[in-house]
Amino acid sequence: MGKLLGFGIASPSTTEWRSNCLEEFELRGMILKSKSRSLESASTSNGTVATVCLLDDDPSVLKATSRLLHSAGLGVETFSEPDPFLDFAKSHRPSVAVVDIIMPLMNGLEVQTRLRKVSPSTRVIILTSKDDPSVRSQALAGGAFAFFLKPVDDEKFLAGIQAAVSHN
Repeated sequence: MGKLLGFGIASPSTTEWRSNCLEEFELRGMILKSKSRSLESASTSNGTVATVCLLDDDPSVLKATSRLLHSAGLGVETFSEPDPFLDFAKSHRPSVAVVDIIMPLMNGLEVQTRLRKVSPSTRVIILTSKDDPSVRSQALAGGAFAFFLKPVDDEKFLAGIQAAVSHN
């Protein structure tokens, strides 16, 4: 496992791209070093537009993140509660799910565990204001593709989304 400070993208065909904090990315395999990378394509490997699900109990976060992802050409579904999200994921198998950690009905780590059972191919990206190393560790150990802290850097976040979409 290599580490890269700043901005880095792992080759999606050979590695899993994961960040263990906002500024430090932990990567497996080959690393392409780059100062910037735009969202090259919002399509999945089969040519369909990728769907990103957003799960957060804060409506302002859902609105802002949805706008950002729409501006990058992605399909977006928003959810403020875990159960409707998990039902949707079971039947639609979204490419990527962006999940908050602190929510009233079910925490993000539990959502991640349940999502693995109903849609194992969905890549999970954690987007949270909880800067807790143990939560970060648990999320990444549970298979989270990336971990970002709010407020998030748009460019880095979109790069993480693109890496997750490309990995599917």
